[in-house]
Amino acid sequence: MDETTNWRHMASAPRDGSRVLVTIRPSEQGPAEVDMAYWARPDQFGDEGWRAADSYPGHVVLYAEPELKCWMPMPTAGAMPSPWEGDDVEQLDGSGI
Repeated sequence: MDETTNWRHMASAPRDGSRVLVTIRPSEQGPAEVDMAYWARPDQFGDEGWRAADSYPGHVVLYAEPELKCWMPMPTAGAMPSPWEGDDVEQLDGSGI
């Protein structure tokens, strides 16, 4: 399987500002979904943390750590994965085998 199509634990996500795909956990606001995000250092527009890639000054969408279930590198053009729906965290990265 292509290494860029595996969901991974958030603890291993790059915190260098590079954009990645994240699974947002389901909540009372809606079902699980995939979004593009990046780690941002604190600045005049917001706090340190995971920001939605479509954030902009004055409208920063910041995700709390518990909202994000897992991440993966950006896939090739045209390939959008489904959100991670597994219950067991051990299944990520194939560690549930």
